Amino acid sequence: MVGSWLALLTLEHVAAIAVLAIVTVGLTIAARLRPGRWITVVSRVLAVLIAITEPSYWVSEIIHGTWSARYDLPLQLSNASELVAAAALWWPKPILVELTYFWGLGAVLQALATPDFSQHFPDPAYFRFYVAHGGVLAAAVFLVAGRRIVPRPGAPLRVFLITIAFAAVAGLADVLTNGNYMYLRVKPVAGSLLNVMGPWPWYIASGAVLAIAFLTLLNAPFWLARRRARLAGVGQHVLQVRSQHPNAGKRETEGD
Repeated sequence: MVGSWLALLTLEHVAAIAVLAIVTVGLTIAARLRPGRWITVVSRVLAVLIAITEPSYWVSEIIHGTWSARYDLPLQLSNASELVAAAALWWPKPILVELTYFWGLGAVLQALATPDFSQHFPDPAYFRFYVAHGGVLAAAVFLVAGRRIVPRPGAPLRVFLITIAFAAVAGLADVLTNGNYMYLRVKPVAGSLLNVMGPWPWYIASGAVLAIAFLTLLNAPFWLARRRARLAGVGQHVLQVRSQHPNAGKRETEGD
């Protein structure tokens, strides 16, 4: 376990994370300070880059004769996140942005932090991995913090229910293909939070509880912002009423 974590402290991994962080922060700050038509162009370029990673993987596997329904269907949550993030960047609908944000920071961040693949720089698979997973994270931050398309009330519940539905589809695929989509049969080889959640099937239930906690935590800043806005609105309304009726409080006191 310790060795798998230490293996991540390689130049190729750290460099990729550093580039991702710089691009994400740069785009987000630019979107907030200098909004304009360029945002649509950049969003769609990033959408295309993310969207082509999965099909390019399929093509590569087919060419080499190694594509298999057991391993290569887009039924890991990170795969779904890539397609949803590309769609959200092209069509920034609220539900697409919510899925990108919660899946990106809740699931893809874990996959990016503990990559479960054996290819290294400059293998094409290396670039596909970091463009796809890094692109989802960049999209999540860029859309929510940069373009200010924040999750709506009730977003955690919607995302959780959609995730459960997706897991059900992945589970059916596992039965039909003898695969391990969504890691519903076996934990991932690389270091993962699932490794400390007990044996099968208990780690699945623990993962669901952890997902609820992550969704709640990721939604907390927006819930608090809405609550502060409501309290500020109530306070402002009270001040307006008192300014319009300055003697109201005095009359109530005299009546007492």
